[in-house]
Amino acid sequence: MLHTAVQIAETTTEHAAELPLPPLVFGLIAFGSLVAGLLFTFAFRNVNNRHAEVPVSHDDTSH
Repeated sequence: MLHTAVQIAETTTEHAAELPLPPLVFGLIAFGSLVAGLLFTFAFRNVNNRHAEVPVSHDDTSH
């Protein structure tokens, strides 16, 4: 029984799932998305200091 299972396993071929793009392209896409995120966060690095201080009025009912 085990011998036939081993023979069947030896005769079947494994087919790996092919990637739609080369691995280098996936790396470039990941790198590009991380650089885009870096530029997006870098664009808003000093937003707090650009706006004038606006005094906020608080009443006694707020915390």
